[in-house]
Amino acid sequence: MDKKKVLFLCTHNSARSQMAEAIMRHYLGDYYEAYSAGTKPGKVNPYTIKVLEEIGIDTSGLYSKSVEEFVGWEFDYVITVCDSAKEECPFFPGKVVMHKSFPDPSSYEGSEEEKLNFFRRVRDEIKSWILETFGKEAKDSSS
Repeated sequence: MDKKKVLFLCTHNSARSQMAEAIMRHYLGDYYEAYSAGTKPGKVNPYTIKVLEEIGIDTSGLYSKSVEEFVGWEFDYVITVCDSAKEECPFFPGKVVMHKSFPDPSSYEGSEEEKLNFFRRVRDEIKSWILETFGKEAKDSSS
């Protein structure tokens, strides 16, 4: 079975798109090849690593990537997960182009525990959305 290719895009490729890539690989990796990139890539946020590892997701392969690395690739799904990437993103050919905005945990102000809790909330929202949106299709394709 050929896996469908999915590209998650955000501005810095440091939190939301990284979470989406890692979550999809972890839970639906038998059905999808997940990638992520940013229009202005930075570094993976340490809180992103922490909250993914809390739920048993391997983060060893995560690093910030530029959308330029994927020019010429063909994807089944191209998904922007923040509003600025939706506006700034170059066109990527995808059979399905989607936009699902999640709050930016990197810009959250508060104590360390409050920041971690916000990252956890965004992680859980992304996980729920991915499993609801792509889990059924994965099950359908395996039968």
